[in-house]
Order: sequence, then C-alpha cells, then structure tokens
Amino acid sequence: MQPPVDAVLPIRYIEPVFRPPSEAESLILPLTDGCSWNHCTFCEMYTSPQKRFRARAEAEVHESIRKCGAQFGAQVRRVFLADGDAMMLPTRRLLSVLQSIRQHLPAVRRVSSYCLPRNLRKKTVAELRELAAAGLSLAYVGAESGDDQVLARVDKGETFASTRAALDKLAGAGIRRSVMILNGLGGRELWRQHAANSAALINATQPEFLATLVVSFPGGETRLRAGFPGWQALDIPGLLAELEAFIAALELERTVFRSDHASNWLVLKGTLGADKIRLLERLRAAIADPAAALLRPAEARGL
Repeated sequence: MQPPVDAVLPIRYIEPVFRPPSEAESLILPLTDGCSWNHCTFCEMYTSPQKRFRARAEAEVHESIRKCGAQFGAQVRRVFLADGDAMMLPTRRLLSVLQSIRQHLPAVRRVSSYCLPRNLRKKTVAELRELAAAGLSLAYVGAESGDDQVLARVDKGETFASTRAALDKLAGAGIRRSVMILNGLGGRELWRQHAANSAALINATQPEFLATLVVSFPGGETRLRAGFPGWQALDIPGLLAELEAFIAALELERTVFRSDHASNWLVLKGTLGADKIRLLERLRAAIADPAAALLRPAEARGL
C-alpha cells in the first residue's frame, strides 16, 4: 500500500516534479533539484529557473526520510530518487540515503533513480555493487538514441560507447536497467540510422526493460533547431515506420517492452523477443490502415 495521493508529505518539492510512468505509486524523494547536464535540446523538464541544478543538503534529505517513516510507516513500498540527476552524488552520500531509507522505511522493496551515463564514469562496478546491496535496484537510463550523429545534433553529451559502458556497468553490479529511446528524434533526415543504431545499442546491452516515447515539444522547437537545423518532424506513419524498423532489428532474450507513454500514438506492450512477431504484426497493420489501428486521439496524449 502506498501513501494516500492527497497526503501532505514532509518533503519540499519544487514543481514541476517528474518521474517515470512506472513510479506512479512511489514516494518521490528529491536528492537533487534539476539536472547537472541540462543541455539536451529536446528536453524541457528542467529548463525553468526554479529547477536550476543543486544537490540538496544531506540533513534535509535525511529529515524528510525520517518524517516520512514516522508519518507513513509500512505503507511506503517503493522510493524514486529525484530529480533528474541523483546518481551524480558521491557513492558515500547515496549509501547514506539508502541506509536511512532502510532504517526509517523498512517496508520499501524497490529504490530506483534516473541515471545519466556520464554520472557512472567515475563510479566503479564495486561501488555500484555497494549501492545495489544497500537497496538500489533499478536505474532509468534515457539513452534517447544509439546513433552518434543524432546524439551530437541534440547535444546529449553521450555517445553509443558511453551509454553502452554505463549500461554494462549497471548490469555488472546487478542493478536492473530501464532504457528509453525517443521515437522521432532523428527527424526525417536521420530516422533510419536512428532506428538501426538504437537497436544495435539495445542488442548489445540486453536491458531488462525498454520503452519508447515520441519526441514532443510543448514549448516549441527553437532549442532543438539551434543544433539540428532543417530538422523535420516525422508524421504518424513515419513514426510507426521508424518504430517498426527499430523493433524488427531487435534481437533480445527477455526484455519487457512498453510503448504506452502518453506521447505514443499506438500502445504496444510485450516481452522481447517472445512477442516480437505479434508487435510487428500490429505495427504493420497500423501502417497499412491507420484508421483501423485504434491510435490514441491527439487530445488524449496529454503533452
């Protein structure tokens, strides 16, 4: 059981608060505000002035954990470490937080966090194993693309190699990985190589979870176009064709796949590779006859 959604939490939040869809029932515990990189031109999550990056004081974090434990006791089963960059903190501080969660929220069975690949460059597999042993069990890695040209155009600050190294490091420590790829990020010019190289990254790392979201710009495309002049968005048939190419190229043993975020036009769920043929058949049917595919209405995408 989770805390009531309307409960007044003893945690200082700076709006807006973001978390992965699968963390809807988790206690959101900010260790940092904003994102230390924050240059990705497709991302609007941490661009507001109030989201300027900073690490929260240890005393504040520990007091929030203690108060949540006193207020909710055994109701809290999952904790998500926010904001976008908790893993940039030193291992010592992360271990201290995990130990505090174990002490004050003993019913917690899963602790997770976003994880930028760059934040693992200075962390050893041994350090990550310590974090796993202390309770960190899942890392969400926004790979966005496996194509170096696309990654450079959107100022991701990562490459195929750096993302693969981070995912391999997490696997070596026994931390499960949920990887996100952005459908449409390469635009009309680079969609084929975006699909092919993203599939190559996923095949090379075999993550436990995989999700695709459709790239969206509620605040406009100005930032993206600064480094990606001439970028043209894919239409719905183009997005579906790119997704079909991506899934067709995947060779996975047992990865839980979800394409059900509010941004996705077509909801897809399955396990790859067991459900690969079924998912491809649904995609190809939607490409052939979009009107019969039960696509999500534009007004229901909630972007």
